[in-house]
Amino acid sequence: MSEIIRSLQRDLNHFGEDLHLIGSEKLADRHPGEHADNFGAGAMAQPATPQAAAAVVRWCAENNVAVVPQGGRTGLVGGGISAPGELILSTGRLNRIEAIDPLARTATVGAGVTLQALQDAAAEFGLTPGIDLAARGSATIGGMIATNAGGILAFRNGVMRHQVLGIEAVMPDGSLFSDLTRVLKVSAGPDIKQLLIGSEGAYGFVTRAVLKLENFNAMRATALVGVKDATSALALIAHFRAKPALQLEGAELMWQRYFRDSAGDKGFDLDWLEADTPAVLLMEVSAGSEADARSALEDGLAELWEEQELTSGIVAASLDQARRFWALREDGDFMYRHFPAAPSFDISVPPASLDDYVAGLRSRLKGVDASFDAYVYGHIADGNLHISVIGKGAAVPSLKEPIEDAIYTGVAEFGGSFSAEHGVGTEKRRAYLTYGNPARRAVAQAIKAALDPKNLFNPGKVPFRA
Repeated sequence: MSEIIRSLQRDLNHFGEDLHLIGSEKLADRHPGEHADNFGAGAMAQPATPQAAAAVVRWCAENNVAVVPQGGRTGLVGGGISAPGELILSTGRLNRIEAIDPLARTATVGAGVTLQALQDAAAEFGLTPGIDLAARGSATIGGMIATNAGGILAFRNGVMRHQVLGIEAVMPDGSLFSDLTRVLKVSAGPDIKQLLIGSEGAYGFVTRAVLKLENFNAMRATALVGVKDATSALALIAHFRAKPALQLEGAELMWQRYFRDSAGDKGFDLDWLEADTPAVLLMEVSAGSEADARSALEDGLAELWEEQELTSGIVAASLDQARRFWALREDGDFMYRHFPAAPSFDISVPPASLDDYVAGLRSRLKGVDASFDAYVYGHIADGNLHISVIGKGAAVPSLKEPIEDAIYTGVAEFGGSFSAEHGVGTEKRRAYLTYGNPARRAVAQAIKAALDPKNLFNPGKVPFRA
């Protein structure tokens, strides 16, 4: 047992069941999540109340112990890794859905509530959190706030920043900041909660939140459509978004290499797809009934078939088939079985620039090594691409920077971001310092110095000390 755990047990034992303290022995039996070093500290505190969380942080501030906030540990960029001498502060037991107000369409929840749990609870009222992502079963609301998560519905509802009405958080000095506003319109000076959203645990530890809820319609139809490029896919999306009786629920584009390898891995029949189709668009719409949604989807595709030079398409005949369509996009583990340690990236550019960016990307990768290619897929309607570089030698350390430069070159010039929805963590430190906005970095560091002068909250990560 670490000295940190022993000291916390001695000094905060009055919290009883409201504070669980876990040492390296018990952590060894748990899955660390997406990064092997998440449990590197070997010491974890799991408060069940905001007051217990605040007491832990005050103790850490008084004893100069660094705090590493963790949620569901689904982060892909090393934002939750920890080291000996640090204390992991987990949202795991702050997992209560306190209230769902169907009239105001809000939910008040603990930071440890998973997205799936909130989706299920809201669905009973015909509502949804308005944000969705593949890791819904393990991603927590607190972690999604800390990374300003995006996902499938960002093109329609915005990212996490746009869904949060109120926040409660423990600040680095151990004080409890509470602004659990439950209304949309607040014009009362600077909105302090926005500092916490997207801060990746650098400015505070989120304990509770109030989120907006949106209407949920289960009457859906889903299709896979072969398209010639992103521009054609965007034309389809615009067409369906303009239809007053329809709601676009998802629009995910998979370029050829990703789609075919994903389908092959899952034994998915591709007899319907022309062999040289450059990309496949996964679309889902909702309407007054499943029959209406299916009819509108089929009719809309027929209207644009020749104009957009669509090559092929298939509409799901059942809910099970629709789920199989979505698995092609969301279950990407096959990439790392075929190409272990493939460098992966998460960028965004304005949707109209996608074709130019992807063409330039492939050319730049060939410039690094003629054998290199990339799996490219993503949230087409908001310009968010996920990219995994593949080819022999792609994971060689000496090529890390040239590959990063191939990925990030031109992104800012297009008006995009080197990190769209996964955050910065430790993996994107060089990108943050090389391709990030220097004015934003300076302001972020000034805020960090003001709120956390001892640099105890998630040290060694964004915004990084100069």
